[in-house]
Amino acid sequence: MVITHGTDTLEETAYFLNLVVKSEKPVVITGSMRPATAVSADGPSNILQAVSVAADKQARGRGVMIVLNDRIGSARDTTKTDANSLDTFKSLGSGYLGSLVNQVRHFETRIDRKHTIDTPFDVMKLSALPKVDILYGYQNDSGYLYDAAVANHAKGIVVAGVGAGSQSRFVLPSIKAAIDKGVVFVRSSRTGSGYVPEDDAYLGLLGDNLNPQKARILLMLALTVTSDPVKIQEMFTVY
Repeated sequence: MVITHGTDTLEETAYFLNLVVKSEKPVVITGSMRPATAVSADGPSNILQAVSVAADKQARGRGVMIVLNDRIGSARDTTKTDANSLDTFKSLGSGYLGSLVNQVRHFETRIDRKHTIDTPFDVMKLSALPKVDILYGYQNDSGYLYDAAVANHAKGIVVAGVGAGSQSRFVLPSIKAAIDKGVVFVRSSRTGSGYVPEDDAYLGLLGDNLNPQKARILLMLALTVTSDPVKIQEMFTVY
């Protein structure tokens, strides 16, 4: 299966499918950074490469893949890193599954995180997912946005914290009050890569090394299975 997708949220759709598709058959998502009217448009080449990867027997069982600009990336680890550059989709920290040279596919690695047939997420009978918001950390931010999210029935909140997921002391009372009401918080980093470590100074579950937008996808799906923070934290270490 090859899916063409706008690049702005391509990685979110890819990671969602990586968690819910119940098949080992290759699923490849691709797009283009330049329109068809541009000089050296990248769309035709990306589609050709995506189809060739999807048809390759070596692609089976690797989860959903993102293929653009000669690179084969995992849906979990590949992200858009530049608003304009042709070479925008990168796998920060984890590396690529492989690459293409003159349309020849070179597969190098597999990811250890569970995906597709090895996840508990079944969305076939769902009409909507639990509401999860992302709130961005910055100097001297305040808690009223957290209060507003809870008032608008958010079941979960991902904090795009500064550095390694740190939170302002001004928002901690609002976060604590929300957790006491059953809202599940996940700490991630606004830097876009790296791991969130344990730290008793801050509140919420650890988002592992998922960026905020992908942490949101996993939290929404996790909440369809359980509201137990212990079980949800385990999911962030497995998927």
